Amino acid sequence: MEATNEVKPIIKVAAICGSLREGSYHRGLIRAAIQLSQESVKGIEIEYIEIDQLPLLNTDLEGQGTFPPEVEDFRQKIKEADSVLFASPEYNFSLAAPLKNAIDWASRPPNAWANKAAAIISTGGSGGGERAQYHLRQVGVFLDIHFINKPLFCLNAFEPPAKFDKDGNLVNAETKERLKEVLLALHEFTLRIQGK
Repeated sequence: MEATNEVKPIIKVAAICGSLREGSYHRGLIRAAIQLSQESVKGIEIEYIEIDQLPLLNTDLEGQGTFPPEVEDFRQKIKEADSVLFASPEYNFSLAAPLKNAIDWASRPPNAWANKAAAIISTGGSGGGERAQYHLRQVGVFLDIHFINKPLFCLNAFEPPAKFDKDGNLVNAETKERLKEVLLALHEFTLRIQGK
């Protein structure tokens, strides 16, 4: 039998960081995911989508079926994506306000999140963002976002050995391997949802 090089279908992933801070470890996780997708995870194209330009949700800003231009742009990028990678920090046992605001804007009718596959990555203290992930999954149920269940990626950023450098870049090889497993699972799950 001849060996074949199986080409994986390419999925487009919208990556969203719930932290607006430039040096955020969550932004570092997304940068690492993008790098992995370019180097060793075939079949994934990740686009980082900024959310800091979005106004606070206010339905008075909606016209008749229209949204402010920055909201329209954001919604369109979500619609065009096959799946979503959320980098979700945990604030006060829940998800961050900027992330919730972005989710709410894209959920306005018609719901841009509907039937998207998604994965969550988070980092922080001892829990690594577990409670934020739980709340994000609850929100996703109502919005028809389909999250991968495993592998769970909750990283204690402060436990030795160092996971990030001073600029917030992921440097730990073991953690990069865990992140790679999330991307592989997201790829497989996205194709399954799409019936491919």
